[in-house]
Amino acid sequence: MGKLVYAANTSLDGYVEDEDGSFDWAEPSEEVHAFWNEHERGIGTSLYGRRMYEVMRVWEDDDWLAGEPPVVREYAQVWRAADKVVYSSSLQEVSTARTRIERRFEPEAVRRLKETSSTDLSVGGATLGAEAFRHGLVDECVILLHPVLVGGGRPALPRGVRARLELLEQRRFGGGAVLVRHAVRAGA
Repeated sequence: MGKLVYAANTSLDGYVEDEDGSFDWAEPSEEVHAFWNEHERGIGTSLYGRRMYEVMRVWEDDDWLAGEPPVVREYAQVWRAADKVVYSSSLQEVSTARTRIERRFEPEAVRRLKETSSTDLSVGGATLGAEAFRHGLVDECVILLHPVLVGGGRPALPRGVRARLELLEQRRFGGGAVLVRHAVRAGA
């Protein structure tokens, strides 16, 4: 059975993007990129909302990767190897391999996907992540806190959801980013 992992880059004040929708402050160092590569290597299926998918689909294109460092090119390979499910009522088609569209987020279908998966799954994007939290689907939360305050924007974690967490890992990166990884405890 696979775990559903919510993973996000966040500002220290808890946002995945600022009030203008920017997340340029979260550009990863080579060390942080290597961490995300390793993390994503264990993911067999990524669940995305439309907006997060539109951001992530750049990894399908080789043109811009030619001059990038090896750690960046490696992430593209890892990303391409995973299956992707995009939840969208408006997206007409996908432009990446190993990707399918679901018109609605159905918690029971995600539960079945977890039960039948031999690898972990990830949920990407704060909006879809919030839905997964609200339905008790998230098993683990991986947050990379960046040393910046953005003052507002899209919250990384859902409002109105209570959950008990158990710290599994903490790590400091050069440049001041801090990883915190928590298990979400059942019955919270």
